[in-house]
Amino acid sequence: MPTLHRIGKEKVVNHHLDVPYKVLDHKYWYADGRKNKKQATWSWNMIIQWDNLEALKSLLPKYEWKVKCIYIDPPYNTGNEWRVYNDNVNHPKIKKRLWDVVGKEWEDLSRHDKWLCMMYPRLKLLHRLLRDDGVIFVSINETEIHNLKIICSEIFWKSNFIESLIWKTDWNFDNQAKIKSCHEYILVYSKNISTFEHPELVDPNIWEDSKLMKPEIRNTIVKNWPKNPISKIDLPKWFPSELQNSKIQQQSSKFPYIHNDSEIKNFELSEPIVIESWRWSKTLLEQFIRNNFEPVLDTKWQETRFIITANWWIDVIKKREKNSHVISVLQWLWSTQSTSWMLKTIWTTFDYPKPVNLIEYLLSFQNSNDGIILDSFAWSWTTAHAVLNLNKQDWWKRKFILVEMEDYAESITAERVNRVIDGYGEEKKAVEGAWWSYDYYVLWEPMFLDEDTINEAIWIEKIREYIRYAETKSDSLVLDAWYILWTQHQTEYHFYYHPDGITTLDHAYLATLTPTDWVEQRVIYADLCALDDTFLHKHNIIFKKIPRDISRF
Repeated sequence: MPTLHRIGKEKVVNHHLDVPYKVLDHKYWYADGRKNKKQATWSWNMIIQWDNLEALKSLLPKYEWKVKCIYIDPPYNTGNEWRVYNDNVNHPKIKKRLWDVVGKEWEDLSRHDKWLCMMYPRLKLLHRLLRDDGVIFVSINETEIHNLKIICSEIFWKSNFIESLIWKTDWNFDNQAKIKSCHEYILVYSKNISTFEHPELVDPNIWEDSKLMKPEIRNTIVKNWPKNPISKIDLPKWFPSELQNSKIQQQSSKFPYIHNDSEIKNFELSEPIVIESWRWSKTLLEQFIRNNFEPVLDTKWQETRFIITANWWIDVIKKREKNSHVISVLQWLWSTQSTSWMLKTIWTTFDYPKPVNLIEYLLSFQNSNDGIILDSFAWSWTTAHAVLNLNKQDWWKRKFILVEMEDYAESITAERVNRVIDGYGEEKKAVEGAWWSYDYYVLWEPMFLDEDTINEAIWIEKIREYIRYAETKSDSLVLDAWYILWTQHQTEYHFYYHPDGITTLDHAYLATLTPTDWVEQRVIYADLCALDDTFLHKHNIIFKKIPRDISRF
């Protein structure tokens, strides 16, 4: 697989591992039209105002391998700086981080190098957060589409690439350039391509009376063109027909070519025949024959059968419980201009917002109405709007996590979410509220200080959560004694720690533990250990020194 060599690549490939882990600091819970300092225990919806690189790292203990769908709309790196947001790599926080990571090479970076250095570690963290059956959508335009596809194929693997969608962005062609640009791209990757099912939706441009909307679809397979050369097919005795009785005669002047005479009696072939036809369905047709002419399943799990028609063609008849017809060109899903008009009815304004209809359609690619939806370049927060709209239709099962680092994260974009939750518009244009809630966060202090010590300003519960995740990848609540983090695979994990004192693993501490037959091993963190290696080995105890042996992720 080709890789993209660029200045600074070696410095950022594993930079996501060096990003400091910071604790999420809860600011308020928004519900019922007001902010509440209390944190919701049931909401799950999150809005985070911070640099998304650090914010994504902070999500790992609770959300690694938990996110069902990711949609991001990163800067397109066009060099433009719009009124609300920069469309380049020119934000002070991003510039400082790139300088700290890349060093003097920063001076030699092209605009494309800088953009790739910015995107790579963020995509690495997004990959870690995505579920095995998850999907990521990335909006982009011509400026970086080729570079983006290469690094996405590195991180998500080329084999997990699904499609490059083309979205028609504009319907107004009055102001013509030499060539009017009216499209953008959306790259689609899965975490594991084998888990991606055929989307149970139909392109919105399909007419309601189209055969694609019917529960049964019928097509002839007796066709021929260069990409589908003809091949011989042996139709055995008793092959089904729509005719009750008929004679079949040899023919070679038109399709289908028939090599011998036969006869149809009581809707079945009385003698085998050999025909030549389009080979696209040959494999499925052979499965149908081997299955004694009982329906078989195609790649979309549609019940499929074959039949000889009155014209001696072979028709394939597919029965489907759910429709699936998605094409790579997306059009008539609103535009940025129409979305801007819609945002004015909510109260706020934003330059070049993504249409709600577009995001709703993308989220519907996955055949489930639950799971966590993550958008780490939230901008105008269209993703939250789309999630809340979809939840109105199917019982509120999706949850959103949004990240935005700009100062307008609360004053403009969170306000949009508030209005969608509460309802907006007047009279005939009034839109009912979503009756949902979210928790608003910023990032607090790092878990570890520069001198590699635990930050004692961090709440002990957060430190324990970090250690438990680093050891077990578990985000479950601690229900055991104070120093016991979790029990997993017959191993008991302890974090013997006091912010204001030194802890020692000794016989006195072991005496406080309750003997259990189902614990075969103990992993115990402490500042010091007074037990020798022979004793530890005999009693299956692994000592880990605080903070030296605490894993970083």
